[in-house]
Amino acid sequence: MAPSRRLKTESGPMRFSSVVALAPVLALALGLAGCGSDNSMPDTGGATTISGARTLGVNSYMWHATLDTLSFVPLASADPFGGVVITDWYSPPQTPGERMKVTVYILDRSLRADGLKVAVFRQTKDAAGSWADAAVAGETSTRLEDAILTRARELRLASEGNGN
Repeated sequence: MAPSRRLKTESGPMRFSSVVALAPVLALALGLAGCGSDNSMPDTGGATTISGARTLGVNSYMWHATLDTLSFVPLASADPFGGVVITDWYSPPQTPGERMKVTVYILDRSLRADGLKVAVFRQTKDAAGSWADAAVAGETSTRLEDAILTRARELRLASEGNGN
């Protein structure tokens, strides 16, 4: 009989067959983890069906407004079920020695100002050409939040006007 392959772990050797046997269990556990959420919260409008089977976990007006508002910046990550949008670093053409990155958290299914959080990060290039963290003006995050919320309200009004 051929010797079994073993993986080295911190607590000692582990049989490869044990790892393979655990893979389906872990996949099932991860799949079921999303099923345990409390769906008792009423959908206050703005739920979007994706592929006819799932809806966004966040307010769709805020989700689409976020993507519209940040459309000039390349996206690094966008999770419509968790409500997180992360942009890549962006340097405006007018200021190539400065770059910014934005993370938007949509925290609620309701279209409310407290259901949105925006974090802005800024870096400047020093004399050696390295990027260094720099201060962000206090109103920058607030202005982005306001722009997203304004766009979300416009989308909702347009949707209601179309009978949706």
